[in-house]
Amino acid sequence: MSNYVINHLKELESEAIFVIREIAAQFENPVLLFSGGKDSILLTHLAKKAFFPAKIPFPLIHIDTGHNFPETIAFRDELVEKLGVKLIVGSVQEAIDNGRAKEETGADASRNSLQIVSLLDTLEAYKVDAAMGGARRDEEKARAKERFFSHRDEFGQWDPKNQRPELWNLFNGRKNYGEHFRVFPISNWTEMDVWEYIKLENIDLPSLYFSHQRDCVVRDGVILANSEFIKLKEGEEVVNMTIRYRTCGDMPITGAVESEANTLDKIIEEIATTRTTERGGRADDKRAETAMEDRKKQGYF
Repeated sequence: MSNYVINHLKELESEAIFVIREIAAQFENPVLLFSGGKDSILLTHLAKKAFFPAKIPFPLIHIDTGHNFPETIAFRDELVEKLGVKLIVGSVQEAIDNGRAKEETGADASRNSLQIVSLLDTLEAYKVDAAMGGARRDEEKARAKERFFSHRDEFGQWDPKNQRPELWNLFNGRKNYGEHFRVFPISNWTEMDVWEYIKLENIDLPSLYFSHQRDCVVRDGVILANSEFIKLKEGEEVVNMTIRYRTCGDMPITGAVESEANTLDKIIEEIATTRTTERGGRADDKRAETAMEDRKKQGYF
């Protein structure tokens, strides 16, 4: 009799697929929140495996800020066409035009927090009762204390002091009318787990994650891509640098790292030795010590 042994990546995969299937079983209108970043791409891959050979039985939702990297949008459209799934796009620009959100001004203006309005409007319009995302506990301290099944009230708000126990992987999806859940199937994965699994499964990613040349602006120690959305401050200059991204968000807030890592093996080697957190270069997280938790309480991803 041979021994059956699975490694930790397959164990994490099994856990995530179990949670994804649990979402499909418990809720009527689930969706997958897709940003075009590596975690949402990984989650989409797991959803594909969870229901194979059938297609993914729920749509993907992308909240388009209008400040995305072009590579992200191109990758999103290509992946959706390849998988044959429905894509729902919520527009921040539309929310601004309709007076639902107000554009920030100044050199450090961002549309990151404006996504909350567009996200909640989109979830309400499509009567979504469960929105799964690729957030992980090792990313940020606010996410570290969030459950797999994260209850949101009728206003889309999260109360970190009122979370449901999840003993023995029993998930309570009961809710009142107008409420919904955010669900995070890869909560227990680390950044290293994600990259090792991407290599194991040969998952395609946007070119942003690999070393490349780009015109950049260094602001407060954060390397930002120079773009039409960046207003240069006095004394700032545009410099061509060899960089890559560890996390993917809007162009004006997503910090890059100087890197020569242009293969999965080199990226994994680089992550194993780095002492900077994955979101350490996100300008949106630097606005306050509790920036992420404050946004999540309002309805953020």
